[in-house]
Amino acid sequence: MTGAACLSACGPAPTPETPSATPPSGRFLTVRGRRVHYQTEGRGPDVILIHGASGNLRDFTFDLTGRLAPAYRVTAFDRPGLGYSEALSDRGDSPAAQAAQLDAAAGRLGIRRAVVLGHSYGAAVAMAWALNHPARVAGVVTLAGVTMPWPGQLAPWYSMASTGLGSALVSAVATEARARGALARFFAPQPVPAGYADFVGIDLALRPATLRASARQVDSLRPSLVEMSARYPGLDLPVEVVHGTADRTVGIDIHSRPLAARLPRARLTALDGVGHMVHHAAPRATRAAIDRAAARAGLRRGAQSG
Repeated sequence: MTGAACLSACGPAPTPETPSATPPSGRFLTVRGRRVHYQTEGRGPDVILIHGASGNLRDFTFDLTGRLAPAYRVTAFDRPGLGYSEALSDRGDSPAAQAAQLDAAAGRLGIRRAVVLGHSYGAAVAMAWALNHPARVAGVVTLAGVTMPWPGQLAPWYSMASTGLGSALVSAVATEARARGALARFFAPQPVPAGYADFVGIDLALRPATLRASARQVDSLRPSLVEMSARYPGLDLPVEVVHGTADRTVGIDIHSRPLAARLPRARLTALDGVGHMVHHAAPRATRAAIDRAAARAGLRRGAQSG
């Protein structure tokens, strides 16, 4: 189910805002009246990949999906409001709302039970999916996940970029060169992989509508995490929590260590010296976490309990 071509049953074509520099790489579904962009490859037990803030599924198709496809059927989604998936509302789609949309899309694709992996903000969506739609979630993997309420306030930038005027102003000054500089900070202390910046579609992240949607999601995230974290102790499924100790974007001591302590079946893997982009900096550790989650959930041979 890969390829840019879309069958008529997949839903509408991209909107006029679609830039030609980075065309859609997957296919489309219309779910609850909204377009969902996804890409699937491989055969085997299902793994679902959910990207972080301002990103899109190309963050995974750059390298990770190819590594997993020999052993799994891998489906990467553009989260609502990002990439080529439509936003669900103009108020900032909560992790719960995004999880409900993606769960419905996964059902349309015939996915019954899957390991759901979320990176950064995507981990909040993965955890909401497990809490609210457990029938489809066999296990969870969080990578540098934003999963716990943090102390203090967000930078004012998020509130400003959440408005129509603010997002237009930010887009006007957010050049590709600045975006490439931001990528370097996200990957630090590891380098940005060769070819990644050209592949991932920086132009998609710089669209005013995408800037606005992502800022609204982040700006409204903390109250959702307060509610979700209170429910974590009742979550009875295997969770692999992976985080780099050198992550300066999402702190391991604020998020992953407290998360692992709250979950009855969590296993924390702290990667010494690894930054925020775990799946690029530590692909073997990422694959091992997915394999453990699948085995513990009974999706692969040699399944383990716990």
